[in-house]
Amino acid sequence: MVLSLKERSDIMILPNLKETQKRTKNAVKTIEYSIDDKYVNLGKGKTYFIKTYGCQMNEHDTENIKAILEQMAFTEAEDMEKADLILLNTCAIRENAHNKVFGMVGRIKHLKESKPDIIVGLCGCMVQEEVVALEIKNKYKWLDIVFGTHNINNLPSLLNNFLKEKKLNLEVFSIEGDIIENMPAKRDSKYKAWVNIMYGCDKFCTYCIVPYTRGKQRSRKPEAIINEVKELKNKGYKEVTLLGQNVNAYGKDLDSSYDMSNLLEDVSKTGIERVRFVTSHPWDFTDEMIEVIKKYPNIMPYIHLPLQSGSNRILKLMGRRYTKESYLNLYNKLKKAMPNCSITTDIIVGFPTETEEDFNETLDVVNKCKFDSAFTFIFSARVGTPAAKMKDDTPLKIKEQRLYKLNELINKYALERNKEYLNKTVPVLLEGVSEKNEDLLMGYTDTMKLVNVKAPKKMLGLVASVKITDVKTWSLDGETVK
Repeated sequence: MVLSLKERSDIMILPNLKETQKRTKNAVKTIEYSIDDKYVNLGKGKTYFIKTYGCQMNEHDTENIKAILEQMAFTEAEDMEKADLILLNTCAIRENAHNKVFGMVGRIKHLKESKPDIIVGLCGCMVQEEVVALEIKNKYKWLDIVFGTHNINNLPSLLNNFLKEKKLNLEVFSIEGDIIENMPAKRDSKYKAWVNIMYGCDKFCTYCIVPYTRGKQRSRKPEAIINEVKELKNKGYKEVTLLGQNVNAYGKDLDSSYDMSNLLEDVSKTGIERVRFVTSHPWDFTDEMIEVIKKYPNIMPYIHLPLQSGSNRILKLMGRRYTKESYLNLYNKLKKAMPNCSITTDIIVGFPTETEEDFNETLDVVNKCKFDSAFTFIFSARVGTPAAKMKDDTPLKIKEQRLYKLNELINKYALERNKEYLNKTVPVLLEGVSEKNEDLLMGYTDTMKLVNVKAPKKMLGLVASVKITDVKTWSLDGETVK
């Protein structure tokens, strides 16, 4: 049941934490997106600006939102100060993201005071949290539209309601979720594209808010995914990244035996030059997936494989459902099948009750795997998750020391891995101008290494052979070869 409130005539549908935990066997609805003709000129003469926080899923949501706004005749503004509509697409993973968003909201409030006609909205994962929605209701009543992850397709109606009534529209549903097909996308790149293959998550790791903010696991039909990839290939895209909170579990909710290994094979057979996928969970990574990745050269030899902790005791508290030993076994299988593949990871330090011994177990895994890189974080309690209720008596100073020590090790191995590329020639998709130097192009190797390349701009969009001439911890330098 959704908690509905109505006060000062504002329209409010707030999320409910208990409802977001429920998982039923109700069939997932597939809804075809379309925009009503009455909304197509709603933004005529108006501009929009969107700032995005969080993961690749959030980035792709923003691509959808931009396309919907442009269907309504809005045009994109170069900066926030010039926009008639400002949207913040938010992330709920860590407290730091929460603070950044509300810091930006404070800045926007000052802007709205001088430009009262601008429309300001929040969307994404953070507003799906009950505590955040209540905070908005009580402290940020000057906001205009607020919507969650389940109803991006309803943005035209929300904007129309606000423009007619000039009242806050807060619409955040506590539902398991549907699948919205035919969503338009204004893609950030002409050469690479995100492709959602599934939504939501049923893993319920004890520290993670995603199952509450994104709903239950629901896989798109294979034919819809394959058709989207074919369309992208026909438009000249060179690379697709298959997206999901846990892509390895793809298909488990479908009434068939079709799984991620089958999907990877079928996407590869479309002939698109590059295929990637994120994010993997070690629990669901099958031998069949490894064989498919090894077999097809257009599936990139790059795996993001979150570890989170090297301690079996902490892994059990996290609800990860694998052990240090099984993780290392999987890692070794991948390296045996594809010796040149790069493997990156996520690691949390300072999880409740983590001891020095637990932390050293994590360091032991890092020393064994020598990851190409890692996203490392201090544990951040999210309200409503089981881990938020666990006793956390490790001083922040100790957590910071552990993070520093871990990062030193990660940086050491990242540089070692990169040094292996020196003087080698590798394939690089040239996708833009380098931030380092406007006279250089930038792109990524098949193993997801960032390379700044000496090459003419006419080569943008090509997968070029690049000789690596210099290496750094987080990037490579190179030049094209004939």
